[in-house]
Amino acid sequence: MSISQQLQKLKDGLKASDRMPVVFLGHGSPMNAIEDNPYARSWARLGQTLPRPQAILVVSAHWMTKGSTLVNVTARPETIHDFYGFPQELFQQQYPAPGAPELAAEVVSILASHHAEGDDTWGLDHGAWSVLKFLYPGADVPVFQLSIDMRADLPEHVAIGEALRGLRNRGVLILGSGNVVHNLRAVRWGGGPAHDWAEAFDTFFADRLGQGDIAALSDRAGMGQLFRMAHPSFDHYLPALTVAGAADAKDRLIFMNDSIDLGSVSMRSFIYY
Repeated sequence: MSISQQLQKLKDGLKASDRMPVVFLGHGSPMNAIEDNPYARSWARLGQTLPRPQAILVVSAHWMTKGSTLVNVTARPETIHDFYGFPQELFQQQYPAPGAPELAAEVVSILASHHAEGDDTWGLDHGAWSVLKFLYPGADVPVFQLSIDMRADLPEHVAIGEALRGLRNRGVLILGSGNVVHNLRAVRWGGGPAHDWAEAFDTFFADRLGQGDIAALSDRAGMGQLFRMAHPSFDHYLPALTVAGAADAKDRLIFMNDSIDLGSVSMRSFIYY
C-alpha cells in the first residue's frame, strides 16, 4: 500500500472518532521550511489528512533543559529562529499561532512527577514551526511546547508520553519533531550515500517500533555503539520516544519519509492512529 493510500486510510479511519493521532516528524535541515522538496510536500499532504485539533502539544528536539520538564504557558508564543548562517528568508518566517495557557498549566500538573514547571520565556522553535507551517498553514490552532530533559534517561521520556496519552481523547495533537538518526558531525553536505551505520540504526528503529518493542528503543546500553553513532547527542531522538509512549495497543502505525538525508540525518516519520 502506498503512503498516499495509507494516509487516506488514516483519514477514513478518523471519521468515527474524536481521538487524535500522535505524530513524529523528522524535520531535518531548517531549509526544509522554505524549500519546495519532497519532505515539505509530504508534510503538507499529511496536514490535509489530519483532523483539526483543539490544540497542539509539540515536543521539539530544540528545547533542551536539564533537571526539569518545562511547559510553555504563554498566550502568544514567539517564533524563535534558533539557527545561524542561513538565508534571510528563513529568519523572516513567522508562525503566529496562539498559545494554550490553561491547557499548558494542566500539563504541568499531569507531569508533576517529571519535575514539570511552567515557563514563559520560550516560544515556538524551528523544530515546531518549520513543520507546523505545512500541517496547519493558517497558524490558527493553539500551540504550546514541552521541553526535553537531557538529564532524564530514555525510559522517562517514554513515560512522559504515557502520561500525556489521555490528552488525545480531548482533541490534542501530540507532535514530536526530531530525527531518528542525527549525526551532524558526519553530514555529507555535498550529497552522497547514507552511512552504513545510519541506515542500520534507521532500520533497527523501524523494526523495533513496528514490533512495539519500545523497551529496546529506550535501552541505551543495549543499543550500544550503533546508537552512539546515530546520536552523539540524543536530543533529536527523545521526541520520538515521547510520541511512542503516547501510543497504545489500539493504534495502527504508518511510516513516511523513510530516507536518509545528507548521509547522516534520517527523515523517517511515523503516525499512530
